[in-house]
Formats: sequence, structure tokens, C-alpha cells
Amino acid sequence: MARQRDERIDSAVLAAVTALVRETGYSGLTMEAIARRAGTTKPAIRRRWQTRQQLVVAAMAEERSGVVELDTGCTHCDILGHLEALRLGMADPAVARVLPALVADLADDPELRETFLTAVWQPRREACLVSLRKAGERGELKPGLDADLVLDLFAAPIVFRALFGHRELDPDFPEQVTRAVLSGVGVDTQCRAAR
Repeated sequence: MARQRDERIDSAVLAAVTALVRETGYSGLTMEAIARRAGTTKPAIRRRWQTRQQLVVAAMAEERSGVVELDTGCTHCDILGHLEALRLGMADPAVARVLPALVADLADDPELRETFLTAVWQPRREACLVSLRKAGERGELKPGLDADLVLDLFAAPIVFRALFGHRELDPDFPEQVTRAVLSGVGVDTQCRAAR
């Protein structure tokens, strides 16, 4: 008979990973430090996650940083809210100190890449897709748009700055991106709240 998995250990380990990444970064994260912080053993961790990369992806999925559900009735406001959540999520050291190095690991591990896309990235995209669908239903987007392309147009500038750090992710940047993209895909770029 298989031993039942202790969910308390899972939670403690994932919380330890998030805390340690914020403190030491991705390269400083070790199984020993995780086990010590979580109050468990390396073998207990290895039974659940085989690699440090799997642990980091699981912790990122658990944290759900940057995922928001929005429906203000204003496309501009909803997209701005999603981009601000993404900006704050990307600025969180649990993401900012992990993502550049993790991207390299994802390139070499198709299974890890799929897990990351499904568990970490897709919830953010899905939340924004809901807002885009509602905007389309209200007639606030040009008909026939490729939703995935529109999502990429919105998210890419935020992710690009977070990954490369060539410019600051200023608080006004989401507004600039929202206006720029909506001027190309929207039928009305003005914020309804400002009217």
C-alpha cells in the first residue's frame, strides 16, 4: 500500500522555495536550504520533485503572481489592470530573480517548458482572454482579431523589459502599452472611466 502524501510538506516546501528565491535568487537556491527552511528532508522533497527547476515552476504556479480576474466593463481599464498585475508580478523577486535563468532551462527541457506554460503562464493568458472576449462582445475590438496575437502584443513589452532590464518597468508603462496596442486593435482607445 502506497504511503499517503502529506500536503503540509508540499506547502512548506513551495513556500520555502518562494522565500529563498526572493532572498538568494535562482542560482543560490539549493535543496539543502529548501529542506532546512521547510523543516523536512531532501529525500522527502525528491520524492515530490526531482529537480530544482521543477520545484521553482511548482512554486511559481502556486504563487499565481500577476494573475487577476477583471471585468470593469471598460476594455482599456481591464487591459491596464492585467498589465499592471503582470508588471508587479514580474517585479516580484520570486519571478524577477528566476525568470531569466529559468528561460534557459526551459529551452533545454521540453517537459519542464510545457509544465511552465500550462501551470504558470496559461492562467495569466486565460484571465486576459476573458477580458478580450468580453471586449469583443461589447464591440470594442476590431472583429476577427487573433486573440493570441493581441495577448502577445500586450504582454511582450512588459516581459521583454523584465527579462532584459534595458529599461525600467515604470508604473506608467502599462498605460503606455495599453494605449499603443488599443490604438491598433481597438475601436475606441479612450478610458470609459475618464468620460
